[in-house]
Amino acid sequence: MTPDIQEEIEAIEEEIRTTPYNKATQQHIGRLKAKLAKLKEKQVKQGKGTNSSGGYAIKKEGDATIGLIGYPSVGKSTLLNALTNAKSQVANYHFTTLDVIPGILEYNEAIFQILDLPGLVKGAAAGKGRGKEVLSVARVMDLLVLIGDVHRVNIKDIADELEQMGIRLNKKPPDIVINKKDRGGVEVASTVELTRIDPETVKSIMREYGYINATIVIRTNIGVDELIDHLAGNRVYIPALAVINKIDQVGNDRVREIKEELDEWEPIFISAEEEIGLEELKEGMFDALDLIRVYLKPQGEKGDDEPMIIKSGSTVEDVCKKLHSDFVKNFRYARIWGPTAKFPKQRVGPDHVLEEGDTLRIIVG
Repeated sequence: MTPDIQEEIEAIEEEIRTTPYNKATQQHIGRLKAKLAKLKEKQVKQGKGTNSSGGYAIKKEGDATIGLIGYPSVGKSTLLNALTNAKSQVANYHFTTLDVIPGILEYNEAIFQILDLPGLVKGAAAGKGRGKEVLSVARVMDLLVLIGDVHRVNIKDIADELEQMGIRLNKKPPDIVINKKDRGGVEVASTVELTRIDPETVKSIMREYGYINATIVIRTNIGVDELIDHLAGNRVYIPALAVINKIDQVGNDRVREIKEELDEWEPIFISAEEEIGLEELKEGMFDALDLIRVYLKPQGEKGDDEPMIIKSGSTVEDVCKKLHSDFVKNFRYARIWGPTAKFPKQRVGPDHVLEEGDTLRIIVG
């Protein structure tokens, strides 16, 4: 990071803050936000890079990988030990966990790899306290569990650090398609009514990102920030839960205060030390990951008793990929029993979308 970039960022942020938002200024503010996003990305790249040494090179295992993330001393290590077979050092002082500690949780016939990430500090996204290394691991999680405690809630601060690193929590990518062309400027088309951004602002932001001649088709009611996220091209979209630890240390009044403060998060309250609320947390993690169970039935054999865990919306081809690349290469067709079958043993192709409880037989040749 250089002082010049930081000064530019602060100047643009101040201009955005002091410019009244209305129809006349929408295009100007949109362009400022685009410049700001590009400067912040440049700032991140000039800071410390990621480091794969010292426990940060994580091999993902199981059906999903879940990251426990929060400021120091909120009880992440205690929670990991309570949920899994990991032995993460526990102490009541800051920065006990210096490396990423993995553990395994089996729940609802699924296997979750849970990672205890080193504690964040304020300014992690700018590189403080090895923050960028921690946040780079967070970017590849299937689920993030943001952890505060009843004394230091900090959930919104953690979310802000993640946001600054291009991690979008509990959001879906905007449905946008851009095609470059040789001439004609920028054309804007939409399949929905755009109430949060006008076509001229879209064009202005597009030009800021180097699109001089292009057609953009917008299929969701986006705003300026969603358009910038799409154009930046390096955002990740991850489900997240908020967890408040040490509930055993306070009364109901404090719990009500936190619920009001984090209303949009619907936090799960636990005590890792006393193992209170852990079943609700496990269920919340399973639901947030949006997983389903399907069963395999090899030819000439009865169906497997143990399910395969896959993401909701997965296809027969996704199952083939999870089994082995040869199943994709040699795939002929599949037979389906269960909720998505119009009749038992229905023949389907690789694009068939599966649901909870389906049984399938894959035929290769």
